[in-house]
Amino acid sequence: MSRAGCRKPGSTREQSCGPQRVVNAEQASSDSQPKGDRESRARHVGAKATHSTPVSERVLGLPGVVAAARSDSSTRNRRGPPSQPTSGEAVRISAEREGERCEEGVRGGRSTGEAADKAVEGRTPASVVRADAGKREGMAARPNDPEDKVRELQRTLWRCAKRSKTRRFHALYDRIWRGDVLREAWRRVRANRGAAGVDAQSIDAIEILGVSEWLAEIEAALRAGRYRPSPVRRRYIEKSSGGQRPLGIPTLRDRVVQMAAKLVLEPIFEADFRGCSYGFRPKRSATQALEALREAANRGHDFVVDADIWSFFDNLDQRKLVELLEERISDRRVLKLIRKWLEAGVMEDGTVRETLAGTPQGGVISPLFANLYLNAFDRWWEAECKHLGLLVRYADDFVVLCRSESAAKEALRRIRERMQALGLELHPEKTRLVDLRRGRQGFEFLGCTLRKRRSIQRAPSKHYLQRWPSPRAMRRIRRRVHELTGVRRTRARDVREIIASLNPVLRGWGNYFRTGNADAKFNQVDDYVHERIVRWLWRRGGQRSRFRMDRWPHHRLFALGLHQLRTRVRYPAQATPRRPSVSRVREIRMHGLNGGLALTRLGGDK
Repeated sequence: MSRAGCRKPGSTREQSCGPQRVVNAEQASSDSQPKGDRESRARHVGAKATHSTPVSERVLGLPGVVAAARSDSSTRNRRGPPSQPTSGEAVRISAEREGERCEEGVRGGRSTGEAADKAVEGRTPASVVRADAGKREGMAARPNDPEDKVRELQRTLWRCAKRSKTRRFHALYDRIWRGDVLREAWRRVRANRGAAGVDAQSIDAIEILGVSEWLAEIEAALRAGRYRPSPVRRRYIEKSSGGQRPLGIPTLRDRVVQMAAKLVLEPIFEADFRGCSYGFRPKRSATQALEALREAANRGHDFVVDADIWSFFDNLDQRKLVELLEERISDRRVLKLIRKWLEAGVMEDGTVRETLAGTPQGGVISPLFANLYLNAFDRWWEAECKHLGLLVRYADDFVVLCRSESAAKEALRRIRERMQALGLELHPEKTRLVDLRRGRQGFEFLGCTLRKRRSIQRAPSKHYLQRWPSPRAMRRIRRRVHELTGVRRTRARDVREIIASLNPVLRGWGNYFRTGNADAKFNQVDDYVHERIVRWLWRRGGQRSRFRMDRWPHHRLFALGLHQLRTRVRYPAQATPRRPSVSRVREIRMHGLNGGLALTRLGGDK
């Protein structure tokens, strides 16, 4: 009789196939077996025995890796003894040591080497987290691109400022003169171009001398405390409404340092700025401000407080600005650097004039100062006057939309009082109340004319707020096109050169105004551009030329690469769904007495 048929459960030989019974660890580790085989068999059979108990019971009392490895397994072990682990040497050694410590207390458990191999990464004590980047395993990956490092610094500062509204930052000066921050500041200043300051040093001249050496000098001067800003160069530009607007042009050296300071300070104050502010902020634009006005006006805010601050950048109180900066910044070196910029002075006609108030309009960091100064106004409005209407502000330009005329008058009264507390004043002629009901009045904001009009295709009985380029914007683009197509002012010999000079202007102007109802204005600009180019072609040929205007239609200029404004309008959103088109006459859509009915009768008589 074969011994296979009466084999006991505790035998050392394994079954080749079929299900196996659950065996106790005491039977598996009998003294009649060899020592090495007995221990190996005890581990394997004990594992099958422990799988028949609940997970909570198996986990309790098992220390370290063995408990975690057993808790992660959800299937019964029906295989033979486990093979050698395939993980790294350090993992295998640590797993074996842990298994040796647990072997005497718990018999029959799975090998810790197998548990280390199958453990979920990051969930068990035996797991090893490997980093994809870094000089050593386990090091956090850090960006090598200077721009990415600056973004990482900005995100960290923003998170810290967002978590604590009262936190003051005391170690920021060394971030400003950091090499990667200065290089990123130079890249942005170079992209903005701009004129030279009082030292007459241009961007091209710095690139010839060497940008790296020039930035190294700035870094050394900031680190040693030897940096002194230069006076800004005064320049006047004409306003579209008449008069002149004063601008202050800093030197390239000061612009780079101001941009570096802005990169460090902007995330801190960005965490405090309100949602009603849209000007000169990351991921904010004028289009978003105009859309906020459109949505509020279509919800019933028909009364507008169109406010204008009188010479905001010239009348800004420097002492109050520094106090607002000190709410978040406690680094004395940074505050001292900002005071130097405010007190640098203005050079006009060869003489330096001291500035006791205001900040130069045109400086790199001036928009941040404007948002910080008026953020106190935004906070006051949300705390005390939010019930009166919706505030939409873009730098120093803002409007308030109210539901009733009484609320608009009360809002204007409170705004005047608050501006006096900030040391500012509203312009008496440009500040007014606007009634938008049924398209009675309109106002201008951010270069657009905003007015309510009927929508025949959607709801003829209602009026919706629409926007298109303002008369000032139309005069500005016409003036610029006239300058670029003048025969005496341009030295171009081919029409393609004229088109190449016009395209950047038309593309930039069209991208700004294309999100509104500017289709009619775009057609006017296209016609004017065509007229100016055709006139240039005629003037170029002289008095005896055989030039014919009909040989240069619109599509021929567009084929040569001229940027086309028509068909470029893109609406961000629709006010209401469009109504289905329904004809007011019979099916054949012929007007007249009885319409198609008369023709139907005639056909029936035949």
